[in-house]
Amino acid sequence: MLNRKCISLLKKSEFPRSASYDAEWMLGNQMGPNAVWLVEWLTQAMKLQPGMRVLDLGCGRAMTSIFLAREFGVHVWAVDLWMSQDNNWQRVQEAGLSDLVYPMKLEAHALPFPSRFFDAIISIDAYQYFGTDVLYLAQLTRLLREGGYIGVVVPALMQDFDDVPEHLTHPQSNGKVFWEAECRSFKTAAWWQRHWQHSCAVTEICTDILPDGWQHWRDFEQALELSGRSFFPSDAETLERDAGRYIGFVRATAKCTGVMADDIYDAALGFRVGAER
Repeated sequence: MLNRKCISLLKKSEFPRSASYDAEWMLGNQMGPNAVWLVEWLTQAMKLQPGMRVLDLGCGRAMTSIFLAREFGVHVWAVDLWMSQDNNWQRVQEAGLSDLVYPMKLEAHALPFPSRFFDAIISIDAYQYFGTDVLYLAQLTRLLREGGYIGVVVPALMQDFDDVPEHLTHPQSNGKVFWEAECRSFKTAAWWQRHWQHSCAVTEICTDILPDGWQHWRDFEQALELSGRSFFPSDAETLERDAGRYIGFVRATAKCTGVMADDIYDAALGFRVGAER
């Protein structure tokens, strides 16, 4: 049973919808910073209506997909590369949402959906792994109807640096080093704004920073420590040292223009253009 301090760390006024979710469920299904908080923050900037078709790209253990279906009545294709669709389907059934959430095990560059199929595309704590590719946004938005919205939340830098700050590479008391090679995919809000502006596939681009994002991340790490539910050593110590100077979260949203690029990730492209017969 979770103690009172652990539960209190998970009930935040900034995330009123998330506060109604079972603490054991959030801790038991996490794969990093609390995805339920992050998807709630994202949906505050997106207009989701019942019946919409939504792609949840990099859904992890489907917590975000369950949240989207329960809170907004949307149909969610819960896509992840690392997680089993069978286990996600079990979680969806347990949540009573088998008529709204459809788990699939897919890679982000091989999405077998029709063009213009989705009304919205959402990605929480995953887009940084593939979305820094300058060509990816145009390929992904082929799946989004004209006027539909894309929204992502990613771990991010609050300011740029050339050399990694020492406190991000210094081992914590548990031996864990926060800064890994993959952290090079952390970018600033200004970087994401410029990155998306280069694409003719989207317009009305807006990027912003989660207020006190580092504190929310630290609090969730501390709740995991208290509960013993973490898969990985805690990063709370480094986040405390950093205090939001460099590490936090960025939200980016944009509207699909309807401009469609060739799908360069399509294995049949050579045949379609006549180069392969």
